[in-house]
Amino acid sequence: MKTGLVIYGSLDIVTGGFLYDRMLVEHLRSNGDSVEVFSLPWRHYPAHLLDNASGSLLHTLSDADVDLLLQDELNHPSLFLVNRRLKQRLNRPIVSIVHHLRSCELRPDWQNALYRLVEKSYLSTADAFIFNSETTRSAVRRLIGERTRSVVAYPGRDKVKPEIDASGVRRRAEARGPLRVLFVGSLIPRKELHTLIAALALLPKDLAVLDVVGSLTTDPPYVSDIRRQIERLALTECVRLLGTVTGSDLETHYSESHVLAVPSSYEGFGIVYLEGMGFGLPGIASSAGAAHEIITHGEDGFLVTPGDAATLAQHLEKLATDREEVVQLGVNALGRYARHPTWGESCETIAQFLRQIVNTSGLH
Repeated sequence: MKTGLVIYGSLDIVTGGFLYDRMLVEHLRSNGDSVEVFSLPWRHYPAHLLDNASGSLLHTLSDADVDLLLQDELNHPSLFLVNRRLKQRLNRPIVSIVHHLRSCELRPDWQNALYRLVEKSYLSTADAFIFNSETTRSAVRRLIGERTRSVVAYPGRDKVKPEIDASGVRRRAEARGPLRVLFVGSLIPRKELHTLIAALALLPKDLAVLDVVGSLTTDPPYVSDIRRQIERLALTECVRLLGTVTGSDLETHYSESHVLAVPSSYEGFGIVYLEGMGFGLPGIASSAGAAHEIITHGEDGFLVTPGDAATLAQHLEKLATDREEVVQLGVNALGRYARHPTWGESCETIAQFLRQIVNTSGLH
């Protein structure tokens, strides 16, 4: 099977969506399939819309020697009109990988209304869909109606290799010192680091400390706001902004923390919660989006309303003062992690789906 994949930037970008795409490409290639990656420059949204006037993009994709064309839905602003002309030329199925819809994110209604129009136009051009969660599939159904040619394949659990068991979770939880809270994610408003810091400020001093892992250059104005918030709330001794951390260094942070807190206003899945569970970390996430497909409230973590710093603080205080709760939630998190599909299992589900699309499309 010969596959083309359209993405922005590089597969090496360190975010959950790009990890998903990268793992799929590696799986397809390892099983003898060819994958050609078509990389579009990553710019701002209005510039992406102008890609639809690019004859070169249309010609490049039209001339692709592929059995089907995969497109990361993130690229929708560059493709929502191109695809309509492409479908007349390519005569191959177009399959969209949907991680989450931009129009589902928390922002003013008028902005999401505009994003919704573009996304709906793009999604209507796809012949089939790959979804990372049932939540994402439901969001697309609400926008364009029922589509039978789709598959849900959760991100896998085994990109990191945790080495911790129930006894290790207990030893870590019972060690003296403050509750060690870990945030891993892009430092952008949607991830709601500002809400987590506001919650930390509501706790008694020295009860908890926070390590923040994520690029400090993705959204410089937001990072500046975060630094000012930390200083204003007198939390400079409690919060560390560590920047991008990967590989074994990131695993060390997971291993040495008590809880993972990323209270995003919306996640299409949330690979980071799953990774944290592999290290026995209870997760604190938003009740909006797909985090509920990973975290069961009160069993292996907590779900809070976006922006609710007070409730988030209550959960942190409970964990800081009741280490047996940390142990029980952490052990349950290990169990939840062990039951989740591996990357190999999820990617093979996708591969079989793609082969079925090629064999039954009638377009080949």
